[in-house]
Parts: sequence; C-alpha cells; structure tokens
Amino acid sequence: MFRRPSITFRTMAFVAIVCLGLLAIDGWNSWQSRTVQLRQMNVAASNLARAMAQQANDTLKAADSALVGIVERVEHDGTGPAAVERLRKVLGAQVDEFPQLDGLHIYDQDGNWVANSRRTPPQNLNNASREYFIFHRTNEDRGPHIGIPVKSRTSGELLVPVSRRINHADGSFAGVALATIDIDFFMKFYGSLDIGEGGAVALVLDSGTMMTRRPFVAEMVGRDMRDTGLFRAYAAQGGAGAAFIKSAQDGTMRLNSFRRLEDYPLFVSAALSKDETLAGWWQETLWHTAGVMVLALVVGFVGWRLVKQFELQIKTEDELRHARDALETLNKTLNTLAMEDGLTGLANRRQFDVTLDNEFGRAMRNASTLALIMMDVDCFKQYNDIYGHSAGDECLQTIGRTIARVAGRRPGDLAARYGGEELAVLLPNTDVAGAVVLAERIRSAVRELKIVHAGTEDGFVTLSAGVDALQPLPGAAQPKELIRAADQALYAAKAGGRNRVCAAMRTVPA
Repeated sequence: MFRRPSITFRTMAFVAIVCLGLLAIDGWNSWQSRTVQLRQMNVAASNLARAMAQQANDTLKAADSALVGIVERVEHDGTGPAAVERLRKVLGAQVDEFPQLDGLHIYDQDGNWVANSRRTPPQNLNNASREYFIFHRTNEDRGPHIGIPVKSRTSGELLVPVSRRINHADGSFAGVALATIDIDFFMKFYGSLDIGEGGAVALVLDSGTMMTRRPFVAEMVGRDMRDTGLFRAYAAQGGAGAAFIKSAQDGTMRLNSFRRLEDYPLFVSAALSKDETLAGWWQETLWHTAGVMVLALVVGFVGWRLVKQFELQIKTEDELRHARDALETLNKTLNTLAMEDGLTGLANRRQFDVTLDNEFGRAMRNASTLALIMMDVDCFKQYNDIYGHSAGDECLQTIGRTIARVAGRRPGDLAARYGGEELAVLLPNTDVAGAVVLAERIRSAVRELKIVHAGTEDGFVTLSAGVDALQPLPGAAQPKELIRAADQALYAAKAGGRNRVCAAMRTVPA
C-alpha cells in the first residue's frame, strides 16, 4: 500500500537532518560559550570588587587606627602649648608612616584648628560647618565616621574625611580628630585595575553618596546615588551581589559586582561592559555560523553527488576510517605526553610511578642508593576552608614552583605532585643525609614564602616532610616499601608538630 521512499529522497532527508544537526550543535555550542563568557565575566568582576573592598577597608583602617591613638592622647594630655607641640610631631610622623593619609587634624569644640600634621599650619581655620564636625557635635557615638567627600580649603584637593569625636572628662563634646585621604590615592589603585575601555569602578557610602569613580568625573564626587539601579540592587541584595545594570551616567549595560566593606559603611562596585566582554564571542560566533553554513552547503552538495556517484561512499568510509585511526593515534600520543600536573607544573602521579620503577631498577643494577622525600602542606584543608579553593590552588602553584626551583638542580631528580596537597621528590644516588638536607631547604624555602595561614600556630603556610633512602637488592625491597617508609616518616613529622623533616628509621647498606 505504501511505496518505499526512493534512495534520492532518503539521501536528501539524511543530508537535511545532518545540516540541521550541525546548525543546532553550533548554536548550542555558541550559547554555551556565551554562558561561560558571562560566568567568567562575573568571576572577574567579583574578584575586582573583593580587591577593591579590601584596599578601601585597609586604607580606612590605617586612618582610623591613627585617629584612635590621637583621640586618646588629646583626651589624656589636653591641648596646652607643650601638648600641642608634641601632638603636632606625632601627627606628622603618622602621616609620614601611612602614604594614604593626606593629613591629620585636631579641632576644638567650636571648630577652630588646634593642631595638624602640616609643616605650615593654617591660620584662623574653622571647620564647624563641615558635615563631619556637625555629626560628632550632635552624636555621642565614639566610633569612626566616614564623611562625604570635601574639597580641601588649603590645597583644593578632593578628600575623604575619616573622623572621631573627642570628649571632655565629663563626656561632653570637646572637638574632632580628623584624618583626610586624597581621593587620588583611590584613583591610582583603580587605575591599575584591568576593567577594559567600557568598565567602571566606584566607591559609595551606604547612605548613597558617591565617593569616587573611574572613569573619574569631578562632578560625580558627592552625588546622591540612591535613585540609581546600582544602589537599588545593592540595597536589595545586601552585603555582596551582582546585577546587570544600565549605567545612569553613560547608558552602558554593565555587570556590576558590589561588595560592602568589612568594617566601614561603604561598598564598592566593579562593573564590566557586557558588550565589550561579548565582543570577542560575537566575532567568533559569526565566524562559526558562517563556517557551519558553508559546511552545510558542502554536505548538501556531497549528498546530491552521492545519488549520482554512489561509489564515493566507499571512498568516504575509507577517509573516515583513516581519520578515526589518526585520532586514535593522536590520543595515544597525547596520553603518552600527559605526564605533567596541570595545576603545579610538576610531574604528575603517573610520571612519578613510571620514574620510580625505572630508578628503582637502575639503582638495583648499579648498586646505588635511591632516596625519596614525601611532603604534605600543613593544615591545607583549613587553608581551603578559610581562603577558598581558588586561593588554595594558587598556594599549591606557588609551593610547586618553589619545590621545582630548590629540588631541580640535578638532571636525574624528579619533583612530583603525588596527590592532593602531597608532594614528592625522587633522588637517585642520594642517601638519607643528603635527602634530609634537601628536604630542609625545601621546608625552609616554603616557610620563607610567608603565605599567610590563619589556621596554623605559626601564622604562615608550612609543610612537613618524611625522608627515606635504600639500596635495592634483588628480591628484597620493593618501590612501595620506599614510599611506605617515607610516608611513615612524614606521619611522624606531622605528629611531632608539623613544619619539620623526619627521616625513616632505616639503615642503608654500604
């Protein structure tokens, strides 16, 4: 009842399905590539915001720390002529110590200048009308106050004021201690950030006042940001978050990653242009689409030719077999070459195992010794818990480079990542004493990196090492015995308090 479709129809239907499949796969791959690009954009913006928040917090912390000591000195020593002269020297020394400080100033209860850090003190200067002075006069809060940006009456520079209240002995208002930070200090740091041509970064008070921004426009400093999409997104998401927002300043659509400072009522925003980020993706997608369309036309033409010249099928199958064989050969070659750990750049476990067997056999034939150092980063799990896995990866990379530098002086030595945070160094023609010396150099070099680790007693990242050496004899020791002994020595180093080198209790034959 039904006619079987002709070979022409079946071939053309197959070609059509293939072409549509190519287009669908290319479209899916392009969309996935776009998703990855936006995810990387989000990570980059988040990292920028984190760095900006840390820089701003540290900068304000330095200024506030100086103010704490100044307030205590003024409240204790008073503001007599001798005390003021001593205070002026202290203020100058503080400014010299902290480059982020533009100046330190003391004002009495009426806003009159008492002392400051400048070599040439201003005359008849009264700041009673300043926002920060009014705040402290009307608020008994003894904590720091970050005021709205002001223009210096002496230098004309835009400054960020950080202030604290000074009290009389009875708790009444006695004046204000003020630290000023040049906005240019923040701008120099922001200028070092790679945000592209369309990116923007900003520092904003929780109250909505713009402190500074890159690209810098002087009129933006002090502007009320409460009606902007950025501030609404920040208020809605809390201390940290991200959102695509169309800029109220230049109309550019950006991914804004914002983060509140840890100790002060401000937040930072790092924004990357969506169009700029996706420009490369668009170009690549257009090339892909054009290529796939050309490929689809070629496939259609080949399909039509198959109907006329069916013998091309055999040739095509042969070519596919050759391509498959070439791919298998290439995969085998890549597997052979895949002997390096992708994170640390050291030899991977596979290369270590192969080299251990080879060196073990060579040591047996030559009646020489073979030493092994097994190392483990101390408290590495706590490091990941405290600083995150990304920081943990960077830590392992730094340690890997250090081990490669210290242990890679002889051609036959092999430094490898044994697994996780465990590392190993294989040393042909080396006894226990020589291996212990090298292990101590590695341990000391890692400690000298001074990688901060709040989870250790020392406060820095350290490693422990276990050392063993043997002279293989036929039918006696096996490679696993060397690993086991070095591992036991490593365990002893860990049990003994970490950040140390222990040698296995073994006697190496002469």
